[in-house]
Amino acid sequence: MAAPDRPMPHRPGAVSLFFVAKAGVFAAGFWIWLLVLVLRGDTATGLHVLVATGAVTTTLVGVVLGARLALQHDAAERHAEFKRLLVDISWNAFAAAGNAESPGKVVPFPSAPAESERTLTGIPGDRPRNGDRRR
Repeated sequence: MAAPDRPMPHRPGAVSLFFVAKAGVFAAGFWIWLLVLVLRGDTATGLHVLVATGAVTTTLVGVVLGARLALQHDAAERHAEFKRLLVDISWNAFAAAGNAESPGKVVPFPSAPAESERTLTGIPGDRPRNGDRRR
């Protein structure tokens, strides 16, 4: 018998991956621009500060977005495994209930007792009320 065709788990991050890559490209651009400005040997100006700020900021944004993407991916994997486990448990419980040789192997669902099992007090095993006692 072939393995069941299970749907792929939700894989988040197509948009997130785009923004991580975009932040990486911008960070690389800022770092290269800062390197070019430093190698030219000019004195530090406002442009140097602006480029350094852009390089640091885009690098931090890329790191934060990358960490968020990794956490989302890990959570999606755990969720898919949890769903698989729940399906396996429910299927095994269903199969065990159908294949049980004796009723003692499976805990039955509670149900209302039949009319023949009822007593004056209602359900067998209940304590009789004051007015319902047998003599």
